[in-house]
Amino acid sequence: MDAVLTCMVDEKLGPGELNAKLIQTVKEFTGCDGAVAFRSPAIAFSYVVKALDLQPGESVMISALAPSWHYTAVKNLGLNPLVLDVREEDGLISPESVEEGIKNGGRLLLLHETMGILPKIEDFLAFGIPVIEDISHSVGAVYPAAPAEGSETPDNKENAPKKAGMAGLYSILGLEANDTITAGGGAVLISPKRREWIVLKKFTDNAPETDILPDMNSALGFIQMKEFARNEQARKALFAIFQKSLMSGKNKTFVREAEEGSTIWSFPVVLSGSFKDAKQYSSRKEIEIRPAYENSVIAVLADEEQSKFIHAKSLYLRCVLFPLYPRLGSESATKIAKVLGTLP
Repeated sequence: MDAVLTCMVDEKLGPGELNAKLIQTVKEFTGCDGAVAFRSPAIAFSYVVKALDLQPGESVMISALAPSWHYTAVKNLGLNPLVLDVREEDGLISPESVEEGIKNGGRLLLLHETMGILPKIEDFLAFGIPVIEDISHSVGAVYPAAPAEGSETPDNKENAPKKAGMAGLYSILGLEANDTITAGGGAVLISPKRREWIVLKKFTDNAPETDILPDMNSALGFIQMKEFARNEQARKALFAIFQKSLMSGKNKTFVREAEEGSTIWSFPVVLSGSFKDAKQYSSRKEIEIRPAYENSVIAVLADEEQSKFIHAKSLYLRCVLFPLYPRLGSESATKIAKVLGTLP
């Protein structure tokens, strides 16, 4: 917290040295070629639109369970949000839904890697459309190495394991209150490769100061980036305890095909019963739970629209989040584990 206090004492609150330190840390962490820290994910996305020269009315594909800013940012930029349903087993959109979206005019895929679970990214890249990864939950997760054609092992740097955010054309790392790394607000726009960075930099170099993340927020983000490995280790230990307890009950969590490569964002539980019953039971045990997708795209849609997304609507109504954060004490963790095993 020294960096934050220094900002306050020196009154260096606008974008400056700590913004630059945050960007350098993100570049080292991800291996990207360039990055810019903005005041919000929506502002970051607006620069993607500029770099790709998307025209008003073009369609951007988004998940029904992505954060609601996906929907509002796309609309506010004069684009058409093309909402896609998800798979119930992991909450991610499927290649089949994207293929259908492309047939319906989808020009760009804004891919939210919900709950820190990575999709098989190569399935989306194969469509040949721009893919923008939202790694606000999945930062630090790793895509497995891709074997070379005709081989079972990767043979070069291109096929080596990649961190989340390094597979798409650009990626957005949200720093909002409920993101894996939080700065109290903001986002880092990441360009994995130099060619795309050159294009993006032409626009970001002329960004007004009011678009750029202030040093106060940058200091918080910088600290959390530095502490990421230790915090993630603690989250994974808690997740393993909670998952084991949940297995003794009648509810479930999401499937993680490459669990070792996932990031632990929270502990989602897909209820077999009603949210009301689960909420009342947990509250009696002094555990507070909340709907996992209360601030998602589907939450801002009208009831008639919601009904078009069968799996997303089901998860919207039945998926909850249990507390899981690095400094959760052992007493609280034990109490949560017991509730997970007996949850109605």
